[in-house]
Amino acid sequence: MWVYEKKLQYPVRVSKCDVRMAKYLLEQYGGADGELSAALRYLNQRYTIPDKVIGVLNDIGTEEFAHLEMIATMVYKLTKDASVHELEAAGLGANYAQRDHAMFYQNAEGVPWTSAYIQAKGDPIADLYEDIAAEEKARATYQWLIDMTDDVDLQDSLKFLREREIVHSLRFKESVQILIDERDKKRIF
Repeated sequence: MWVYEKKLQYPVRVSKCDVRMAKYLLEQYGGADGELSAALRYLNQRYTIPDKVIGVLNDIGTEEFAHLEMIATMVYKLTKDASVHELEAAGLGANYAQRDHAMFYQNAEGVPWTSAYIQAKGDPIADLYEDIAAEEKARATYQWLIDMTDDVDLQDSLKFLREREIVHSLRFKESVQILIDERDKKRIF
């Protein structure tokens, strides 16, 4: 299903060590509306979606893993030169005590990721509306993250991710319309 290219979907650059910002970015790493949750949600829902739109879930779910890789790279770059005291001051002391600089799927408040974040109703239209909402929540979070940093290099990567959320939302809206049109067709036997 996948062919891995050893490069990021979009370049990730940061101008400085910023542990505070790295902690906030964990929301998109292991939060309810983050990239891991989205990827798993879409790849799970594809089993109950009509063939006419299954490709959308496959494509977007796969791309979400690329976004997860970008977020991990941002966090790593923002913390790689941080001292233990800087990590502690930003609220990442417990993570350091358990994992050094290794990442863990958790949100910005330190709450571990859970499969309860993955929604799947089994009704294609209901699931796609859930997916639209997930993309819009992620878009909003990216905007707030952009607003929280003055690092123009980091903002560039975050703006790319925000724009991809908009594209995903539009693709899901198109898929809903395809399914509604199909449902409303007159059947003549």
